[in-house]
Amino acid sequence: MRIRAALLTLLLAASATACGSGDSATGGASADPNAPLKVGVSPVPHAEVLRYVADNLASAKGLKIEVVEFTDYVQPNTALVDGSLDANYFQTVPYLDTFKASSGATLEWIAGVHIEPLGVYSEKHKALADLPEGAKVAVANDATNETRGLKLLQANGLIKVKAGTEDTATVQDVEDNPKKLEFVTLEAAQLPRSLADVDAAVINGNYAIDAGLKPADDALVLEKAEGNPNANGLVTRAELKDDKRIKDLAELLQSQDVKDYITKTFNGAVLPV
Repeated sequence: MRIRAALLTLLLAASATACGSGDSATGGASADPNAPLKVGVSPVPHAEVLRYVADNLASAKGLKIEVVEFTDYVQPNTALVDGSLDANYFQTVPYLDTFKASSGATLEWIAGVHIEPLGVYSEKHKALADLPEGAKVAVANDATNETRGLKLLQANGLIKVKAGTEDTATVQDVEDNPKKLEFVTLEAAQLPRSLADVDAAVINGNYAIDAGLKPADDALVLEKAEGNPNANGLVTRAELKDDKRIKDLAELLQSQDVKDYITKTFNGAVLPV
């Protein structure tokens, strides 16, 4: 569902619950400069990158990192706002801007780390040209990734959105749809599971990798990295933006060591910035 003010109000009032590895978001974060830095992440590739930093690089700066995994795109921000986290690393600037506009939260973008190219995947067709008239195409239902998915489809000649909506388009803004594609909107994390039920799905890179897909090999088309505004990066609350731990972590995440790790580990499915 699209991020709604009522939902965010409810979530902001509640303590976010971490999912995945057994790390916990409970217990509260700390501004103590010697305390571990609690950072919320998506499992893949963010948790892998952050654990590489924690295990191999952080000690040189005297930095301790607690990795807290989440399996959706809402809780990492609500947990950061309510103080359960010190930072998160999972989102793009457009997604952050949408969250801030909808919630009124004061969060700060610190540094970009990598790009996960959005891709179109299918279990039924070998190329976009093979999509039949009336094909069902699944896209993410959050504002940022829905727009991003539609841009990818437009860039590959399948649709055209209304002029002036390129940066905010939803499926209702599709004005030229020669194949009469039927759009299905789902939570981004559910898109890989939809492949058996639709003709194609536009899937975020992290969820594609987590589902065992290889973007460089399996995607019918991928976003281009050049000029892509959708780098995933480190975010914190305004009062922590000058915290030494945050600055140290940003430096490590943008280091050559991390760039080399991303390049070697993800084989083009994740691109360092």
